[in-house]
Amino acid sequence: MAVKPVVMALSRSGEKVAHRVAAALDCAVHGREGRVDQADAYFANALDHARDLFAAGVPIVGVCASGILIRAVAPLLSDKRSEPPVLSVSDDGAVVIPLLGGHRGANRLAGEIAKALDATAAITTAGDVALSVALDVPPVGYRLANLDDAKSAMAAMLAGEGVTVTGENIFGIEANGGAVELVVTDAPAEDGPKRLVYHPQQYVLGVGCARNADTEELWELVQKSLADAGIAHGAIACVATIDLKADEPAMNTVAKRLGVPLRLFTAAELEEQAVANPSDVVFAEVGCHGVSEGAALAASGGALVVEKTKTANTTCAVAKADAPITEMKGRARGRLSIVGIGPGQATWRTPEVSRLVADADELVGYGLYIDLLGPLGHGKQRSDFPLGGEEDRCRYALERAGEGYNVALVCSGDAGIYAMGALTFELLDRSPDQLGVTDAARRVEVVCSPGVSALQGAAARAGAPLGHDFCTISLSDLLTKREDIVRRLHKAAEGDFVIAFYNPVSKTRRTLLAEARDILLQHRPTDTPVMLASNLGRPQEHVRYRRLDELEVDEVDMLTVVLVGSSNSRLAQLGEGPRMYTPRGYARKIDGDLSGDRAGGAAPAATPLPRDI
Repeated sequence: MAVKPVVMALSRSGEKVAHRVAAALDCAVHGREGRVDQADAYFANALDHARDLFAAGVPIVGVCASGILIRAVAPLLSDKRSEPPVLSVSDDGAVVIPLLGGHRGANRLAGEIAKALDATAAITTAGDVALSVALDVPPVGYRLANLDDAKSAMAAMLAGEGVTVTGENIFGIEANGGAVELVVTDAPAEDGPKRLVYHPQQYVLGVGCARNADTEELWELVQKSLADAGIAHGAIACVATIDLKADEPAMNTVAKRLGVPLRLFTAAELEEQAVANPSDVVFAEVGCHGVSEGAALAASGGALVVEKTKTANTTCAVAKADAPITEMKGRARGRLSIVGIGPGQATWRTPEVSRLVADADELVGYGLYIDLLGPLGHGKQRSDFPLGGEEDRCRYALERAGEGYNVALVCSGDAGIYAMGALTFELLDRSPDQLGVTDAARRVEVVCSPGVSALQGAAARAGAPLGHDFCTISLSDLLTKREDIVRRLHKAAEGDFVIAFYNPVSKTRRTLLAEARDILLQHRPTDTPVMLASNLGRPQEHVRYRRLDELEVDEVDMLTVVLVGSSNSRLAQLGEGPRMYTPRGYARKIDGDLSGDRAGGAAPAATPLPRDI
């Protein structure tokens, strides 16, 4: 989906201008808490929020000083071809400055904003200033074949070498027979530093294949068909097929290699097309008389220019639209992104997760977790599920993706650690008679993106308690037999692992943590350090340390992670306060084999642990 810009209002002095900009761009206003009276969503820290939006690929229009936005996004700058536009607008609305992404929409946005505010757009991009065009950004529906040569071509034009236009003049530029040539053609053409080739994307590639057909077999057929017809790869607007093949690896790979979307149609939609080579065999198999020809016609709305060609296991056809295709017909393959948002604070959320959330049509999850996304989740359709509704949550997310939507399943911490990742794949793996999901849901793309787990967050706050071997154990007996949990506790205790306890207690389960403590005391010293970390990454964060023999169940709740050290773990009193760590054994490596009275070798003497730190 196209990501709309966000207008950031940092103060009341610029609030009115921010709303005028948002009205002109039809987008939301995000306001600074306590500094702005009215906004669609609020943020606490301008630098953090701008950085989060930028990482998510969201265009930013900040009604503020340029320096604020520059300082916010500077650590993330890497590739100007993929970075979203960033613009600043003065509080009085007099000046609009595109700071980043001039050729990715910032200059266009600056022009729109300036027109709405009767302001000055301070555009500094050389091509836009001197030539009023950006040759690396052709109009929608056209594709530049040799993007890397755009810079040298622009430089030559700025040096006064002039330009020649061959084919359609898509930029409306004045041609004077100069050395730089702009070629617009749907055929393959030679390019170069001073010869930019643009392809109008008027063609649709329809494909069909047997289940799990070889990717190279289909790719070779596509290449030959396009070459024989004199159609450039860049002139293809999309790859189209029947929705039953949404997850077919060969088709998805071909679309990826061509750099275009895969569009899907039902058998009924394909059956409406007047295909040139109808097949009763295909009809009996999938419910329409032609997949590749039908899909090409349905997606293009035009006429066949390459009738069905085939190999043993694949088919393809090409249709041409009357004009470059700017709006895709059919539907996309659904995608489910299983994302871990970390413990809660935005700075612990990865840029990849932020981008997947920004791209999503719908957010699904436990309501609190979606709330923790803050302004990033504003304006998204959301489906909240209660605790205890995990299977319903995952099934709903999969089925919505099966309808063609881009869905983000939001989990706290890491989605693959005691969260929804495993359940999602379990549902996909179940047969229909085992309460699995529909065939449409099985065909969606599933993306997993890691997050900072509660284990990692707690360890970072403590110091380095996971410096040596560790494990995690959930003390919840809702899904795991109690005897299995106890057995694992004994094995982990015998193995002298650092242990992170998830779900240590609940309203009705209060005894397993105490039992775990007693089991561990059979294998490690009474003064083994224990860290209790509650509400990690949130304003209510509370971290404290205890001796193992003084661990009390009553001070632990459902939002607490319990980290129990191994027999080698230490709590050191350092300048910034107590720091918990577990030596890896470097002292042994440096000083030779140092035997000691603790398993794993000697370590520095432990600092006495106060009763309450």
